[in-house]
Amino acid sequence: MQPGSPDLATLGHRIRHFRGERGYTLDQLGDLVGLAGSQLSLIENGKREPKLSTLDALAAALGVELGDLLAREAPTPRAALELELARAQASPLFAALGLPVVRPSRGLGDEALESIVGLHRELQRRASEAIATPEEARRANTELRERMRRRNNHLPDIEELAEERVRLSGHRQGALTHREVSVMAEQLGFQLIYVNDLPDSTRSITDLANGRIYLPPASIPGGHGLRSMALQAMAHRLLGHTPPASYDEFLWQRLEINYFAASCLMPREASVAFLQEAKKEKRLAIEDFRDAFGVTHEAAALRFTNLGTEYLDMTMHFLRVNGDGALLKGYENDGIPLPTDVTGSIEGQWVCKHWSARRAFAETNRTTENYQYTDTPNGTFWCATQTGRTDDSEFSITIGVPFNQAKWFRGRETTVRAESRCPDESCCRRPANDLASRWSGQAWPSARLHSHVLSPLPSGTFPGVDDGEVYAFLETHAGG
Repeated sequence: MQPGSPDLATLGHRIRHFRGERGYTLDQLGDLVGLAGSQLSLIENGKREPKLSTLDALAAALGVELGDLLAREAPTPRAALELELARAQASPLFAALGLPVVRPSRGLGDEALESIVGLHRELQRRASEAIATPEEARRANTELRERMRRRNNHLPDIEELAEERVRLSGHRQGALTHREVSVMAEQLGFQLIYVNDLPDSTRSITDLANGRIYLPPASIPGGHGLRSMALQAMAHRLLGHTPPASYDEFLWQRLEINYFAASCLMPREASVAFLQEAKKEKRLAIEDFRDAFGVTHEAAALRFTNLGTEYLDMTMHFLRVNGDGALLKGYENDGIPLPTDVTGSIEGQWVCKHWSARRAFAETNRTTENYQYTDTPNGTFWCATQTGRTDDSEFSITIGVPFNQAKWFRGRETTVRAESRCPDESCCRRPANDLASRWSGQAWPSARLHSHVLSPLPSGTFPGVDDGEVYAFLETHAGG
């Protein structure tokens, strides 16, 4: 416990409560346990952590069990309100207001205290539902990417959790089946139900009251999407998530559930064994990793970034690039110069036209990965790129490594090579001099507006989700 923490505050209230029941003053109880009244006051106010021997002495002097002192519940409704007020006034949200702290003295009646706490609750609720601007979202994304970069995109606690749940499902080898995912849900007390009328703003809905996880009836070929969505819904429960209090927290929770789902679909032990054997034979390939576990190319590439540094001793980069060249998602710990804006954000930035992530769109053979070496200001990198298409547009998925690590991959013998000078704009952003001299001032294109750049993020605890639609859906299905 740390001084000022909720646990210490609750402990202090419980000691004060039992002291009051016994009719002791601070000095009287202090004499019984060998403490000055002033020291005991610090403990009761949550500002000092007592030693275990002191707690034993206090419990004996008060005639209660040690467990009674250490219980996490507030001893009285009044104490619960005082603790909630203390937590609220210690929050950054309250500190930003510049208002004086209210001390819940004996002169402050219960009704007044309840009213003040109620105002804090409403303030927190409104702050939680505040609209996040695109700038805030980009900042949150950037901080999250840097956070994962420092961890080599690896979350060992979730790896362990996923390994345990997969093992308990009865899974032994190969791709995780729909049946095994259903077993995992049943072990948590949930039933998977596939419906046609999920609200458009949701991918799944968990009915906590009736133990149901509602999913769409169909997904991408192979069912990876359905398995992943079910696992993500379970992850919220397994990881103890509570409604996110900020957009940053929402993003972190989303990353955690995606990581858990990937760790179940491509379990660490089996994945590492597969990748280490492929590395040993110098035939690493994302498409082989994908096919071995029955997932999408993007899922396999991202999972490779989770394991590659920790278990294969490699640095790498991952890119998902839209057909127009905009970077939709990216990760690197190998030093490749990702395009960024002045804030350090990469989302929406144009990838160099000479990178394989963009050159692959011009390839006629889209059935397999395209390989390329690219010389950059930060060194030479080898990349493997696979293209794909959604209903709206095409995209590419790239995994790359520094030149000296290409020797472990299939495709290392490629003769395709390119040079990129980005972020120097003369590399691919400025028009050729002869074209510029001919057409400068003579062209007036009608730009396609990327409306998401101007729009605020949807409000709500879960951004973009219509609570009314969700509640109406649950009400419709509750009797089923």
